[in-house]
Amino acid sequence: MYKDIGQNKRRTVYIMVFFVIFVVLVIWLFVKFLHGSLAVFYGGLIGALIYTAISFYYGSRMALAINRAKKIQKQDNQRLWRIVENLAITDGLQMPDVYIMDDPSPNAFATGRDQQHSAVCVTSGLLEIMNDQELQGVIAHEMSHIKNYDVRVNMIAFALTAIISLLADIIIRIVWFGGDRRENNANNQLFLILGIVAAILAPFVAMFIQLAVSRQREYLADASGAITTRYPEGLISALEKIGRVGGATKVQNSSTAHMFFVNPLRKHTISNLFSTHPPITDRIKRLRDMEGHA
Repeated sequence: MYKDIGQNKRRTVYIMVFFVIFVVLVIWLFVKFLHGSLAVFYGGLIGALIYTAISFYYGSRMALAINRAKKIQKQDNQRLWRIVENLAITDGLQMPDVYIMDDPSPNAFATGRDQQHSAVCVTSGLLEIMNDQELQGVIAHEMSHIKNYDVRVNMIAFALTAIISLLADIIIRIVWFGGDRRENNANNQLFLILGIVAAILAPFVAMFIQLAVSRQREYLADASGAITTRYPEGLISALEKIGRVGGATKVQNSSTAHMFFVNPLRKHTISNLFSTHPPITDRIKRLRDMEGHA
């Protein structure tokens, strides 16, 4: 298991490095297409950085608001509060903010930029169908995302996606409105084609990188959560229940889908073709393998 955890961490680093390289490539194409003129580029980059900073520092609030989550205090749900508090103490973490989504589907997610600025959210459906051991397993999984700084990785990935998406949008605009440059020479035509390709591929590269990071870290969070509770069966049972009833939420938002415990999107949604979550059966199998080696 620890070998898998190490491989997952290294794989995540490789993916993020590739992402940065792709961003640099897009910038290079952008500058070449502008014949070395950086005025528009710097303006776009400054705007992208401002948007990235906003996304990084306030992205968790946005995610909670989009999913209509409501912050609670201890007196609002002592059962949930106690489980989160106990797991925070066990993991040596600061108590995160606790939220509840009014949704009948069993699901949960964690968000935040670091261990000091984090939140755990569960649906009302999860609270209804899970016993204490199962709920503890799900919360331990989400707390592991905070402990392992997965929430920060998600924010960084979101921020990088914001930059590359904005650059791609600027390239498209220049392609359509920069007609005087399109007929200069063959090199311009080449950079024009490359720019269009980069603009088209950028969102897909961002999506696949987010997918790869998320899938590997779901396995890691399952393993870490099972170690924290020392009872993998609780998490296994929770996954089995959700596998039977489904975890699709009423609020359908693909931008925050990767944060959830299981895929919150409906099966007919095209986004499921690129699900950021590994199959529940695979997650259960890995947890059972942990039990066998315990």
